[in-house]
Amino acid sequence: MTAVDTQIERRWEQFHTWGPYGLLGVSVVPALATADPHAPLAKWYTAWALLGAAVVLQLWWHSTRPGGPDRRRAPSPAGTVYYVVRWALAFALTWINPFFAFYAATGYMDADETIPGRRWQRLGLLASAVTVAGAQAGGMPFGSVVQWAVFAALLIANSGLQMVVAHLTEQETHRAHERNETIAELERTNADLKQALDENAALHAQLLVQAREAGVADERRRLAAEIHDTLAQGLTGIIAQLQVVSGTPDPELAREHVGRAMDLARHSLGEARRSVHNLAPVALENDGLPEALKKTVAEWGERTGVRAEFTVTGTTEQLHEEVSATLLRIVQEALSNAARHAHATRVGVTLSYLGDEVILDIRDDGTGFDLLAVPARTLHHSRLRSSGGTPSGGFGLGGMRARAERIAGSLTVESEPGHGTALSARVPLVRDER
Repeated sequence: MTAVDTQIERRWEQFHTWGPYGLLGVSVVPALATADPHAPLAKWYTAWALLGAAVVLQLWWHSTRPGGPDRRRAPSPAGTVYYVVRWALAFALTWINPFFAFYAATGYMDADETIPGRRWQRLGLLASAVTVAGAQAGGMPFGSVVQWAVFAALLIANSGLQMVVAHLTEQETHRAHERNETIAELERTNADLKQALDENAALHAQLLVQAREAGVADERRRLAAEIHDTLAQGLTGIIAQLQVVSGTPDPELAREHVGRAMDLARHSLGEARRSVHNLAPVALENDGLPEALKKTVAEWGERTGVRAEFTVTGTTEQLHEEVSATLLRIVQEALSNAARHAHATRVGVTLSYLGDEVILDIRDDGTGFDLLAVPARTLHHSRLRSSGGTPSGGFGLGGMRARAERIAGSLTVESEPGHGTALSARVPLVRDER
């Protein structure tokens, strides 16, 4: 029940509580004004006695109201006795003076609150209508056939009006009951939804912990692949060049091979530094994800000479560190692939915040590759050269997909020979609660 409904219900209960007192007072004023001062004293004493009894009855009834005077009652035998006694007092007062019909009209207000059973409630309403119609017909007792005819017409009119009002009230009560049930059901649904959201948040937190643990093993495998593909091959090449130097008497040939060995050493040193740098997302130490991605894209564009653009859409939020690190790694690997294989002239990176998820799109206008010509296992587990779609055994698309899936995300790839490549990573928006 809303606050407005509660306020309206309280006002109705106050009206039911204090209405009989007000109608009794309204009846007394015109009754005294029109009373015959020469009437027998017995009539005056009877009227005042009935009036006092009506006040005492109201005081008694409302003093026994459960939970205070403004709490709604349930129909009961005691309520039926109260209704009958009040009707009898109102009938007797109206017989003495018709203006007491105002007090008799209280029977219209609370029959459903005092009398159990719809049939008995309607009978009580009919009794109240008899009293009111008798007063409207000129007061009782009736002295002519015309008065009886007027009384019958008024009784039919009052009863019909009362039945219409009772029917509308019953419908409104039924609708109010249905509305309250709907509100209660919505509250239960909201509670269940809140519980589900809390459980979902807990699962996300657990998933991120597992992703962090899995990330350690993934970084070890990645480093092993990096060392095998770069450092080990570079060192093998250096050894080969130095062996040639040690076995040749030609100074020119020796200098040439020494130069090659130095170039290989420099290249291997650069690869070692790059591998160490990739151990942790240093770019996220002082910046949020949007700023880190913007700097990463800008530095990559300056280094490669490729036009690179970065865009943010939606309302930015502070993401969980594992989500931010995952998206940054995906961008770094995608840019690395674009520089090595795609031969692109333009790259665009877009970070989109969409309510409960984050979408990262990376597009290039490079050579692209044929997705249908690439085995599914290669797409999932190996690196693809954008120029030809052949595996090269490193991190690549398979690793990017694994990173996204570890935090309940996904990675989709769209490419066509000669029309570039588009990557889209969708991950849950998990906020940093620290």
